[in-house]
Amino acid sequence: MPRVRFAPSPTGYLHIGSARTFIFNWLYARKNDGTMILRLDDTDVERNTQASIDSIFDGLRWLGLTWDEYYRQSERLDLHKEMASRILAAGLAYRDFTPAQTDEEERAGDAGPWLFNAGMREISTEESDRRAASGEPFVLRFRVPRGENRAVKFKDSVFGDQYKKADEIEDFALLRSNGMPTYHMASCADDVDLRIDHIIRGQDHLTNTFKHVLIFEALSGTKPKFAHLPLLIAPDGAKLSKRKHGPVVSVTTYRDAGFLPQAYINFLCLLGWSPKNNREQMSLQELIDAFSFSGVNRSNAVVNFSDEDPIDPKAQWLNGQHLRSMPISELLPAVRTHLEAAGLTPDEPSFAFVVDTIRVRYTSLHDFATKGRPYFADAFETESAAAERLDEPQARELLRELGVRLEAETEFTEASVEKTLRELAAEANVKPGILINGSRAALTGQAVGPSAFHVFTAIGRDRSIARLKKV
Repeated sequence: MPRVRFAPSPTGYLHIGSARTFIFNWLYARKNDGTMILRLDDTDVERNTQASIDSIFDGLRWLGLTWDEYYRQSERLDLHKEMASRILAAGLAYRDFTPAQTDEEERAGDAGPWLFNAGMREISTEESDRRAASGEPFVLRFRVPRGENRAVKFKDSVFGDQYKKADEIEDFALLRSNGMPTYHMASCADDVDLRIDHIIRGQDHLTNTFKHVLIFEALSGTKPKFAHLPLLIAPDGAKLSKRKHGPVVSVTTYRDAGFLPQAYINFLCLLGWSPKNNREQMSLQELIDAFSFSGVNRSNAVVNFSDEDPIDPKAQWLNGQHLRSMPISELLPAVRTHLEAAGLTPDEPSFAFVVDTIRVRYTSLHDFATKGRPYFADAFETESAAAERLDEPQARELLRELGVRLEAETEFTEASVEKTLRELAAEANVKPGILINGSRAALTGQAVGPSAFHVFTAIGRDRSIARLKKV
């Protein structure tokens, strides 16, 4: 059974690309009866904030996808240092005592593409131990094999066979001069200790993987399987960036726009992946059943948005499809939450019927409190197109008469309302459409919507009659 992990760095809100990475890890774990691990890579104390941590959890909880184990990298520093010491003891790392600023310790230097100070590799173990014991600061670097014509190789589940000459890899840092582990050391140490056997992450980590393979082989003699996901890019081809694109790349932007989590998950899955039969709308279980790395594309995926609208139209369309097709019992709690947030109180006996009637034209949960307001409150605006329906010759007079006739009847069903309306139209020698369209306008303030006779029963007898009589 596979063990996979999602390891975000809490330096801001949950990025749309990070959410997709979590989802793909989750789908792979659930499909293969594996373990989903959430690990915060929070060792960068200067950039990590509690607000960012809260935002990550906020976004993941909204998605509703759970994890099986949880860890914080900052609580595992002793493990990272101990594993770095093991690499040093095995002769696969060396201390670099070259004075340097912290931000320079992981960059290549002037001595070549892979050394800061070539002489540091050649210092004897005795001298290295003596200088370290005296308190002289050092950077611990991996001793990448040189001059052996060695290649670092791995097979990626998305991008296939990967190859790089060891001579082209710098002697990268494992520990900084302040004793803190680098990203490479901490990440790999945790992966080894947590027995991660398939690392699923963004394509931007593909080049790091050659270094990670060296660390994995040094620590355990084996390496996990890898799957790198194509990047998400903006319409202009730029990589989606929190700094450049702002809320557009935040998961909570979609949540706050009235999205269903299952629809958003569906949308994210289709960014860079597709099932073999090219389906688009899919339930969570269907996504689990269909997911495989063979369906992941190698090309980057575009998230479409504009300065005027941060929401991808495809995502909006999918949200509407899910709104219309999901079991009504699952939709009601989400609609109720949005109505209550808008100060509206649903009528519980007819709530399910009303929501089922009006959801056919909606694409957002917000629509129930805005476009759907006439179904839950008596105060609503009348659109100009609806006003034109009411201003048709004889329309208002006939609508008031319709209200009187409906009040006199004991039965109030779609069939009975339609019968009364058509009889009145025939008596007045007008087309039924004048009353049908006028009724919808009078009852909802809207020119279009569900069938007018559905509207009557959704609004209810008393409200419908009252609105007709005062039109």
